[in-house]
Amino acid sequence: QVQLGESGGGLVQAGASLRLSCAASGGTFRSYDMAWFRQAPGKEREFVAAIRKYGGGIYYADSVKGRFTISRDNSKSILTLQMDSLKPEDTGNYYCAASSSTITSTIRNSGSYATWGQGTQVTVSS
Repeated sequence: QVQLGESGGGLVQAGASLRLSCAASGGTFRSYDMAWFRQAPGKEREFVAAIRKYGGGIYYADSVKGRFTISRDNSKSILTLQMDSLKPEDTGNYYCAASSSTITSTIRNSGSYATWGQGTQVTVSS
């Protein structure tokens, strides 16, 4: 079973950039579909971006499309989320998640992912 650990969060001003990383251990990283979700206080966890096992499919939430970029390095077992032009509404706890298999219709659903990291906090001030 793969284990996940996020890093890279912080407090930034609107318009700034952050780069989140998710390090995987204890499993075969390349065999997992990976995703980023976020959760703001008082709100449900929401999908941000996903990438398939070999990078063959990449998906984004409409709210981050054109500003965020998801990528993976299977040789280093690292998932990355590059976040540019950050907005206050991007504030939240960001989680990486892993699934051994997803289908396109449910890849944005948190229930499709069995393994989660502990999260890293991103705060964007206006």
